[in-house]
Amino acid sequence: MKHHNPSFEAINPNIGSSFTLLKFRKNENIKSHVWHYHPEIELIFVCGGSGKRQIGSNISHFSDGDLILIGSNLPHCGMTNENTNNDYEIVIQFSPDFLGESFWNVPEMSRILALLNTAKSGIVFGDEVKKSIREKMEILSEASSLDRLLKLIDILKELSDTKDFQILNAGKYYLQTQKEDNDRINLIFNHVKDNFKEQIALEDVAGLATMTVPSFCRYFKKITNKTFTQFVNEYRITHALKLLTEQPLSINEICFESGFNNFSYFNKTFKEYTKKNPSQYRKELSNVLD
Repeated sequence: MKHHNPSFEAINPNIGSSFTLLKFRKNENIKSHVWHYHPEIELIFVCGGSGKRQIGSNISHFSDGDLILIGSNLPHCGMTNENTNNDYEIVIQFSPDFLGESFWNVPEMSRILALLNTAKSGIVFGDEVKKSIREKMEILSEASSLDRLLKLIDILKELSDTKDFQILNAGKYYLQTQKEDNDRINLIFNHVKDNFKEQIALEDVAGLATMTVPSFCRYFKKITNKTFTQFVNEYRITHALKLLTEQPLSINEICFESGFNNFSYFNKTFKEYTKKNPSQYRKELSNVLD
């Protein structure tokens, strides 16, 4: 199914609550494949499973679940689908000022405020934090009223204290309410999502953006902090990582399934992104699973 239109997601808090909490079993999160954005900050916990994540212009692979904090208006795709094999997914969404405009500005909240500002570039948390937060997320999902709110603040506090995290977009990739830019980037990203297994001509993508090729290349680098070729290769390598993790395909088959039509170029690009070749990656993954 093609998704060429940008998707603004309107979010309403749960009844009797100042924020939204959703719990999805297995692959119930049907928005997974839709590229969308919203002003609300979003905390996503995926219990188990592996898959691809696209947050802003960063495309990466996760395994054994995921814990991500996504800032206001940072476009992203959902984490799970029918192939993720996760146990469940908990999604929390809250407006930056859901507790009042001045709440985060009190001294006690300074670290959490810094965390929420950093989240404008997308944050993925490491394994230790993921384990620690799992129980808190489960308890929060069963709590009600004020107790639920206090548990959310407690989770944000723990996330603001840890150093076990990675920022996903080095550049400040988030929407500055430039609707024209947003529409254009959504169109380009969706085109890559739908066609990464085929050859993508730069002229065609520049045409989609109604730009000349040189203008498009400058524009894309300015918005995403990477070249269009880097972006497409990153998408393809992430798909290859997913296939290496989940499918019993030969590395040659994975190369072509991921949109590369040259095996040596695939190996070279894979090593640039992962610091190892596909055979090494699969062998190390097999040792970990054993």
